[in-house]
Amino acid sequence: MSSQGNPGSAQAGTQGPVRREIDPAQEAVEAKLVENVVASFADCSDPRLRELMIALVKHLHAFIRDVRLTEQEWRAAIGFLTRAGHITDDVRQEFILLSDTLGASMQTINVNNAAYKDATEATVFGPFFVEDSPRVELGGDVAFGAPGEPCWVEGTVTDTDGNPLEGARIDVWEADETGLYDVQYDGAKRSARGHLFSAEGGGYRFWALTPTPYPIPDDGPVGQMLAAVGRSPLRASHLHFMVSHENGRTLVTHIFPEGDPIGWNDSVFGVKESLIKKFERQPAGTPTPDGRVIDGTWSKVRFDIVLAPPGA
Repeated sequence: MSSQGNPGSAQAGTQGPVRREIDPAQEAVEAKLVENVVASFADCSDPRLRELMIALVKHLHAFIRDVRLTEQEWRAAIGFLTRAGHITDDVRQEFILLSDTLGASMQTINVNNAAYKDATEATVFGPFFVEDSPRVELGGDVAFGAPGEPCWVEGTVTDTDGNPLEGARIDVWEADETGLYDVQYDGAKRSARGHLFSAEGGGYRFWALTPTPYPIPDDGPVGQMLAAVGRSPLRASHLHFMVSHENGRTLVTHIFPEGDPIGWNDSVFGVKESLIKKFERQPAGTPTPDGRVIDGTWSKVRFDIVLAPPGA
C-alpha cells in the first residue's frame, strides 16, 4: 500500500482560487447580511447549538462570497442534496457517502479520537454497519457462507498500559469478494459480519474473508460527483472493526492489507499507516491454526488492538 505514494503528496500545478475584486459597497451589503443572520441566533438557549449555527453561517457565507456562487450553481447544489435524500433509505445512506468522500467523516474521526500513547488509531465508520450481527465464539467464522478467500484473524485487546481487556466486544464486518455487503443483497441477510468477545488474557480469533477492493455505491449523486471531478469510487481493501470495553474508549477502525492496489487513493480517505497490516497468503494445503480443512489458499493476519482510556 505504501507503494502508492505519500498521502500528503500535492498535485502538480494546483493553485488556490483567484481573488476577485469586489466593490466596497457590495462588500458592505454582503457583510451586513452575515451580521443579520448571526444576530438571529442571539436568543438561542443552547450555547453549543448557538456556537454551531453561527460558525456554520459564517463559513457557508464565506464560501459563497469567496467563489462568487452563481444562482445556477446554487440550484444545482440544492438539486444534488435533494437527490441524495431521495436515494437514502434504511440500508443506503447517501449523506454518509457524501461526508466520507469529502473527507468530512475522516476529519470528524480525527477531531474526536485524539492520539493517546500507542492506542490504535480510528478511521471512518462507513454506511454498512448494522446492530443485529450474529455472535460467533472464539475461532468462529463470520463469513457465514459469503464468497471469498478465508482469512484467519487473531490478536489481543489491551489498554495503553498493556493490561489485557477480557470481555471486549469486537464487531467485524466486510464486503465479500464481489465487493458487496450483505445488506446490499437483502436487508435481512447476515453474512461477512458478526461479533465476538475477547477471552481471558485479551486474546481473540476468528475466520473472515481476505479483504478485496470494491467501489462505494456510485449509481447515485455521490457517484456522479466523483465522476465529474475525475475521482475513482474504489475503496482500499479493508476489514471493519468496532471494539468496546468498559475500561476503554470505543474504537471504530479498519485494517488494510499491505500492498493493496488502491492504497492511499482510498475514496473516503480512511487509510492510516498504522492500520496497514500484512495479510500472509498461505498455499493450498497449508495446515490452519484450528485444523480447519480449506480447499485452496487462505490468508492470516494479526491485529493487536490497544484501547485508549474512556474519555481520553
